[in-house]
Amino acid sequence: MTKRIIVATCMLLAATSMFAAKAKKGKEGKVLNIYVWNDEFSSRFNDYYAKKLPADVKVNFVQTPNQDNAYQNKLDEVLLKQSKAKADEKVDIFLVEADYALKYVDTAYTLDVKKDIGLTDADLANQYKYTKDIMTDSKGVLKGVSWQACPGGFLYRRSYAKEVLGTDDPAKVQEALSDWAKFDAVAAKMKAAGYKMLSGYDDSFRAFSDNVTSPWVKGNKIVIDPQIQAWIDQTKTYTDNGYNNKASLWSAESTQGMMKDGGVFGYFGPAWFIDFCMPHDEGSAFGDWAFCKGPQGFSWGGTWVCGAAGSDNIALIKDVMLTLTCDKDTMVAIAKGAGDFTNNEPAMREVANSDYGNPFLAGQNHMAFFIDSAASIDKSCMSMYDQGMNEKIQGAMKDYFEGLIDIDTAWKNFYTSVQELYPNLSK
Repeated sequence: MTKRIIVATCMLLAATSMFAAKAKKGKEGKVLNIYVWNDEFSSRFNDYYAKKLPADVKVNFVQTPNQDNAYQNKLDEVLLKQSKAKADEKVDIFLVEADYALKYVDTAYTLDVKKDIGLTDADLANQYKYTKDIMTDSKGVLKGVSWQACPGGFLYRRSYAKEVLGTDDPAKVQEALSDWAKFDAVAAKMKAAGYKMLSGYDDSFRAFSDNVTSPWVKGNKIVIDPQIQAWIDQTKTYTDNGYNNKASLWSAESTQGMMKDGGVFGYFGPAWFIDFCMPHDEGSAFGDWAFCKGPQGFSWGGTWVCGAAGSDNIALIKDVMLTLTCDKDTMVAIAKGAGDFTNNEPAMREVANSDYGNPFLAGQNHMAFFIDSAASIDKSCMSMYDQGMNEKIQGAMKDYFEGLIDIDTAWKNFYTSVQELYPNLSK
């Protein structure tokens, strides 16, 4: 996140009066412009919705990578020009992630899912509550919907579990990892056997950060929740004891740990992590993975579909949202076909109780492990500062984990970087 993002956020908030609260209900357009950062939504759209498209409608996916906030920069640029854009060039649908969803929710650039687009409470009744809470603005208006819920757990290597724990059965491995003290004990056993418990510094961050009981900021004061401190303490211990590979998340070193000879016991992640972040090709550990809840439940990420104010494709947006986020049969099909934990409680119960098996997990039906945690996810501590704060704390602590600076210097660096990004905040 950069100062440009902060400025753009202010501009988005200040410019909301440019749009009327009512969405246009007139003639439908023939070009559907969808702004995305990767091919996750386009693949779901093409596989589970495209056949419903009117023959004379062209779909245009505008993809800009997330790296260096390029996607948000592009989205901010086009939304600020939305009122003056030609009909076929206007944004119709855009995607947002949990970490920065609030940036767009409290603006008039996002349409009211019910009043403007036309979805009803009955349509939305089976979606997990937290997925709607995240996209509800300060006035109680729902501004986006998702086809997925993202409860997380612990993905582990079956062969390493058999060697060190004597079993690879998910229920029994869960018993061995059911709290952090047990998790630490297994980490020591993995080290003794020549394996790393985790890949690196950031692997367990979301398991801690999603369990905070206070937001990053109260008033204008920065708050350090005990869960954040617990992540710092554990990661330093794991680094000093050789329980991790000293890798950073998304790095080549982290990915290498997932390969057949990677030597890393496990990774924390939700269903999308399996599909989009873990190697499935030759040389990978395909089929040697299993899934359990781990020491504590958590959620990570998620992608929400927003209708853009000014769109001339309201009826089509409604049908996309209905089909891809509300229809139970579609939700079952996506879960079984793509491995997503989808945003429909009855659909997930059906899949969890079925003979579905994920080949990557050696045929395990891992959906059952998600059910309880998905229903209990609480996002009441989210704030507009989450993305920036999460990035800055991980960045500031890396040198400390590596032994290059002491903890006091790491905290000083954290507060300096945060206050450069958010000048309104103080310790």
